[in-house]
Amino acid sequence: MGRAARALLGARHRPLVHRDVSGGWLRPAVFGAMDGLVTNASLIAGVGGGGAPNHTIVLTGLAGLIAGAFSMATGEYISVCSQNELTEAEVAVEQLQHWRNPQGEERELAAAYVKRGVAPELAEAVAQQISVDPKEAVKVHIREELGIDPDDLPSPWTAAGASFASFTVGALLPLLPYLFGAPAALLMALVLAAVALFAGGASVAQLTGRPPLQGGLRQFSLGALATGMTFLVGLLVGAHVS
Repeated sequence: MGRAARALLGARHRPLVHRDVSGGWLRPAVFGAMDGLVTNASLIAGVGGGGAPNHTIVLTGLAGLIAGAFSMATGEYISVCSQNELTEAEVAVEQLQHWRNPQGEERELAAAYVKRGVAPELAEAVAQQISVDPKEAVKVHIREELGIDPDDLPSPWTAAGASFASFTVGALLPLLPYLFGAPAALLMALVLAAVALFAGGASVAQLTGRPPLQGGLRQFSLGALATGMTFLVGLLVGAHVS
């Protein structure tokens, strides 16, 4: 039994409500926020490690924010559109198969239920009843064969919007010390990024029923590795160029 299941079993007196896991917003939002944070923290660390002045770092960070946000949103939109179009193509294939060989598709559906542990007679009866409505039969075949619900596809606009907004917020955080003219801006930017990485990882872990400390440390470690390597490259290149 997984940790998330054990955590739910411990909450016996709370009403259990399923969360939206197919709306297409969580993955791009989490990915966008962490990508924006790590990307801009690494950019700032690299340019700052190379000895660039503050106005150059601000310009670099803003350029990275704008370019990254639009790139992430475009990528999510195209990705989800392509996935949905592929699903629609598979639905068309299934519709053609039902038109050509409805009896064979009915037997295939019954066999799928038998594999799931349903008695053969009951599986045949269920498959026969479902096959009365060709549209419903096609949907059931798609769910059984591909694990996709054609009536519950993610929205490309939701994915793009979530990615754009979360990347912008994540990329803006390490820029704040420079935008407000704080002293020791590079150090403050790295500390702020580290805190945000840990908090983001812990929040996602809490949402998915995992230990927050483990999730926070995992996200912090990966982000610190990327930022540290970029800072080292900037330091070496900056010293060589100067």
